[in-house]
Amino acid sequence: MTNEYHTPVLLKEAIELLNVKKGERYIDATLGGGGHSEAIIKAGGEVLGIDRDPEALEFSGKRLSQACPLGAFRWTLIEGNFGQIGDLAGKAGFDQVKGILFDLGVSSHQLETGERGFSFNKEADLDMRMSPGLKVTARDLINGLNEGELIELFTKLGGEHRSRSIAAAICRARTTSPIEKCDQLATIILKSVPARGKYDRTHPATRVFQALRIAVNDELNNLKEALPSALGLLKPGGRLVAISFHSLEDRIVKDFIKEKENSGEINNLTGSPITPSREEVEANPRARSAKMRGAEKK
Repeated sequence: MTNEYHTPVLLKEAIELLNVKKGERYIDATLGGGGHSEAIIKAGGEVLGIDRDPEALEFSGKRLSQACPLGAFRWTLIEGNFGQIGDLAGKAGFDQVKGILFDLGVSSHQLETGERGFSFNKEADLDMRMSPGLKVTARDLINGLNEGELIELFTKLGGEHRSRSIAAAICRARTTSPIEKCDQLATIILKSVPARGKYDRTHPATRVFQALRIAVNDELNNLKEALPSALGLLKPGGRLVAISFHSLEDRIVKDFIKEKENSGEINNLTGSPITPSREEVEANPRARSAKMRGAEKK
């Protein structure tokens, strides 16, 4: 089955860092398109795949059923937020495992599916929920937060240097009518900031959309809750591997590993993060910001 849902980033490197052993159990905490899970299963591991996106579970279930049919291979998929990884793993019987993988961020499918509201290139509702069970959407935030709150959101979660002018433009625009669509918001942002330089590949709306997505899905708090629970699920010698796509996530992972290394609970396996090769970035430009870190439980 092809990777039309999502191309897994740092696939070979992640499997090597996990050090997959035949017959051992592993958790893919962010199943996505199932590419990492398939590789772990084919390397001999038994996998619990977790995702809060029902579409990801449906796709990956079909993919794995073809590539790794049950009977010949062992895997289980469950719907849930990795922030509750301890409870989810316990219910599935994966309370002591040899490795856990977090591939953070948004899948290619989520970006390319207009109605999900993740892409500024789509005429789609400002949604950005990874799970349909979440109540607050990006539209709610854009139209409900005051100017100061928008500035704080874009600055803290997006690292946006032009938060003030963007927030002001949003507040002016919504006095006429609510901001409902992704491309509508992107146009407002484009008009409120200087034009991009010739070699600047980053869309001016990127950081604002990142901030909204992180806020809607409470991504940073989920990660902070998940990492200690994940460490508790690992056997001695088990490995924790995390792939992040922006500095806020990477800082949380880096600080967690440093803290647990200092307390003598783990060995840091990646002094500097592992990044994609030039060939991988050329083949999959979305991989360019990926950073992978790993640690081994003592």
